[in-house]
Amino acid sequence: MTDEFIRVTYRIECPGSVEAMAAKIASDQSTGTFTELPGETDAVRRRCAARVESVTPLPPAQTPGFPSDAPGPFNRGDVVIAYPQEAIGTDIAALMTVTVGGVYAARGLTGVRVMDFDLPQAWACHPGPQFGIAGSRRLMGVTEEPMIASIIKPSLGLTPEDTAQVVAELCEAGVDFIKDDEKMMNPGYAPLRARVDAIMPVIEAHAHKTGKRVIYAFGISSADPDQMMQAHDYVADRGGQAAVININSIGPGGMSFLRKRSRLCLHAHRNGWDILTRHPALGLEFRAYQKLWRLMGVDQFQINGIAAKYWEPDESFVRSFHDVMTPIFSEADRPLPVVCSGQWGGQAVETYQRTGQTLDLMYLGGGGIHGHPMGAAAGVRAIRQAWQAAAEGETLADKAAHSPELRAALEKWG
Repeated sequence: MTDEFIRVTYRIECPGSVEAMAAKIASDQSTGTFTELPGETDAVRRRCAARVESVTPLPPAQTPGFPSDAPGPFNRGDVVIAYPQEAIGTDIAALMTVTVGGVYAARGLTGVRVMDFDLPQAWACHPGPQFGIAGSRRLMGVTEEPMIASIIKPSLGLTPEDTAQVVAELCEAGVDFIKDDEKMMNPGYAPLRARVDAIMPVIEAHAHKTGKRVIYAFGISSADPDQMMQAHDYVADRGGQAAVININSIGPGGMSFLRKRSRLCLHAHRNGWDILTRHPALGLEFRAYQKLWRLMGVDQFQINGIAAKYWEPDESFVRSFHDVMTPIFSEADRPLPVVCSGQWGGQAVETYQRTGQTLDLMYLGGGGIHGHPMGAAAGVRAIRQAWQAAAEGETLADKAAHSPELRAALEKWG
């Protein structure tokens, strides 16, 4: 028997006592129920009962997070509940069932959000990233600079031959990494195998010509793990080195199945995470969510960016960046952060300043490369110029004075 605990931080809101609600959750999600039980002995509680370790009060809310007829104000607090490792083990399905799944059903809550998991050393048994930051740099042959990436646009509708032409243009433009859009998996007009057969010769020809091997990530996600592995093997056997994985769509079981067998660098797209997080009184904080996928083995993690085209505030992106760059058990369990969503270079300086002045990131431009007024190659050069300005402590305006590609990007997107 171990005396280690899994600690989960919840942000609780309720019309009554936060302390009482925390105690109820700890009991309901471990050994207790709505009434006393003859089998819930002291020995059982010592072995498996969860306990409330701390309650940090927060300012009350005047309106409830969930629909409620109760009068306000609604009390709020951050609560740490410790679950015995002995009762859960190291299985992610068990963790989600015990510490997350049933909590949202508790009567009397007007809000509950999982803020963080603090996992004991036993959880280091999970494989974690196979490539991560160092392996991603090694694959792309980029030693110090940020890794510059692009995405196939338009996202859907291109034939394999059309896609191969875009890949050739992006390779010539000087990107380090190209990926399928997350929506591209195995459509009838552009099946995965046909895309691989059309794209990999372009990658190989460019490598032979220039010595630079651009990495292409193919979308292989499937709800059927066997089909996903067949797609994985087709890519890997033909020289592919990366895959786009829609982690919420394939689920923890699919991700674990894939990671244990994978020869590819796994680029995680988190589409669907917004369902879990956009309501501040519900869901999961990214800090908690990302730890599980990192343990399961994602190598690269898309996390939006500064001035993203989506809903996420800049502050949320900055927190997400620092979350994925914070080791869980070791430096090796950090995935490569992928800065994306409406990025074109104009955000480079602020990104650099707000993420700890690191260049350990992938900077992914779609429209910011394809839509540059001087063409895709100029779009890539403009982004590189912006990152040079960031690293050298120069303003974008000063850099643009002698960088025509960056100047044209600033004139278009401002």
